[in-house]
Amino acid sequence: MANPVVHFEILGKDATALQKFYADLFGWNIDASNPMQYGMVAAGEGGIGGGVGPTMDGATNVTVYVQVDDLQAALDQAEKLGAKTVMPPMDVPGGPSIAQFADPEGNKVGLVKGM
Repeated sequence: MANPVVHFEILGKDATALQKFYADLFGWNIDASNPMQYGMVAAGEGGIGGGVGPTMDGATNVTVYVQVDDLQAALDQAEKLGAKTVMPPMDVPGGPSIAQFADPEGNKVGLVKGM
């Protein structure tokens, strides 16, 4: 796969309750020991890692992140194909650079560089 899915994100209004739910349901070890209480989920064998955390805008959602070499170039190509940028490139403190777009049907997809 040229640009693999490398991260998932599940966001909700009560991050602690969501983290407990997914830990209990799937046996995930979720580490939320950071100031944002963003729970990191380690990749299991054959799987990808992700996060379960608080929503910043009140909207709950699930997003997959696709690894790309150039965030802006990927956003530009997505827009040419009918998508809309919903989050321009930004650097996550202590982490990778990310961006997001909504596809022509409105599904939010994340882009990541440097994971």
